[in-house]
Amino acid sequence: METLNRETVLAMSARAHAWTEQAYRAHPAVRGDAEWAEKQRLLMADMALHLLQTALKKPALDTQELKKNLYSILTIADGFLPDQELKSFADRLYLSTEN
Repeated sequence: METLNRETVLAMSARAHAWTEQAYRAHPAVRGDAEWAEKQRLLMADMALHLLQTALKKPALDTQELKKNLYSILTIADGFLPDQELKSFADRLYLSTEN
């Protein structure tokens, strides 16, 4: 990806991240509320934007940051796909960051 395009995408993602994070923080739901899933979707979107930023930042991919991003996304997604064992995979991924 050309440097100018990379910088443009990163700048746009920073704005999208700020909006998404603001919406998440302003969402009044707490665990157990009917709107909890919506708040978790906002959090998952926020984490996906972190993943985008990790993937495009230079000079090289930070694999530890990548693992953290994936851990977060998989942990949240587990609530939406409970039969897929995403949380157990996320835990294995997290444990591998300690090595």
